[in-house]
Amino acid sequence: MRTYLVVIDENDEARVALRFAARRAARTGGAVEILALVAPPEFVQWGGVQAAMEEEARLRVDALVATAAGELIEETGLSPTLTVRQGDPVAVVREMLADRPDTAALVLGAAASDGPGPLVEYFAGAGAGTMPCPVMIIPGSLSDEALDRLS
Repeated sequence: MRTYLVVIDENDEARVALRFAARRAARTGGAVEILALVAPPEFVQWGGVQAAMEEEARLRVDALVATAAGELIEETGLSPTLTVRQGDPVAVVREMLADRPDTAALVLGAAASDGPGPLVEYFAGAGAGTMPCPVMIIPGSLSDEALDRLS
């Protein structure tokens, strides 16, 4: 089955990328896998404070993933696979792609302003020629109507 891997975070362009991937998967008989990344923890001298910070970050990501999955199911009827990982974003995505040879495309959202994020910068730049699948970069400025038309 063709699976579209979408990396999401709290930015608007992630929602745009997810909408595109969901529409594309629905039209091609594919599936969507949502990957949410938890930032690596910063070292804090007191272990209890650090543990609380890590738990707060994880809860925020879990809520983000649940919301995104709910919207996807409501709009397309597709039930996505959900993955939450912690670590360096580029390394985590590369590992995910290596573990999933059925991935049809990596779908990333590009910010409408302020330049590309680190994943778009890497996978459209230095890492582009070594990818095991196509990379789709969805402009964050696209409207829902444009996304529907293009997907």
